[in-house]
Amino acid sequence: MKSKPTVLYDVPGPRARRRNLLWTLLFVVAIAAVVWWVMVSLAEKNQLEWAKWAPFFTDARLWETYILPALKNTVIASALAMVIALPLGAFLGISRLSEHRWVRGAAGTVVEFFRAIPVLILMLFADAAYSEFTDISPDVRPLYAVVTGLVLYNASVLAEVVRAGILSLPSGQTDAAKAIGMRKGQTMTYVLLPQAVTAMLPALVSQLVVIVKDTALGGAMLGFSELLASVRPMSANYGANTIACFTVVAVIFVLLNFALTTFASRLEGRLRRGKRSTGAVVGAGAVEELATPGEHLGPTDETK
Repeated sequence: MKSKPTVLYDVPGPRARRRNLLWTLLFVVAIAAVVWWVMVSLAEKNQLEWAKWAPFFTDARLWETYILPALKNTVIASALAMVIALPLGAFLGISRLSEHRWVRGAAGTVVEFFRAIPVLILMLFADAAYSEFTDISPDVRPLYAVVTGLVLYNASVLAEVVRAGILSLPSGQTDAAKAIGMRKGQTMTYVLLPQAVTAMLPALVSQLVVIVKDTALGGAMLGFSELLASVRPMSANYGANTIACFTVVAVIFVLLNFALTTFASRLEGRLRRGKRSTGAVVGAGAVEELATPGEHLGPTDETK
């Protein structure tokens, strides 16, 4: 008896299910073998000894001296980059949709230029520029350079996310806004952007996660005291426990990004529920306020 086909694919038959199960088991065995080999290799190099992991659980000075200050710098750099890159990216994305050719051209040039350059090169150029043309202290200059590089690159990427989110909306939204007398800026602010935010949110969160991770580039090349850069001094002062240090730092990065994505998921769910549950109706007075000053959508008391 043939399996009943679905809309997207045919339901696998008995032989296909056995074959899929076999491939799944082989994949699990291969992963287990790789994990076993890694653990054996680490054990042979004495990287799994409790003495190398114990300081993270028993020595508060390790956290106070290395991890927490580095974590603070990572959070500060990524937060500053997010706060600046989000509105700048939105501005560039909206500018690329402008009806004026010179505005579209200028915004497009900026976006394509900075999106094509690796973020590490932007950080290095920013550091050199701050050193040459400003009197910023060398102690905080790496922070400025890291934030500048992250903003220039990620704002360009976010601009494309914003532009794609707005273009994904039905053209009827713009037509309806024009029909009730909204200006272009009002259409973008009150109609298009609020609807596009929900669609853009997953891509926006992915880019924010990239910002958090890319702060590590500043530690590798500019001496910025971020989370990953704390591994070297920790390993040097606590018995060459490099694997333990990298593992703890990786877990902290995972927790940071997990907290960010969890917050964004809850925000997205709340936005979607709000759109489904809203029953608000815009009154005639509110519509006239949004219309162009001096224009009326219907007869007034004086013309009746």
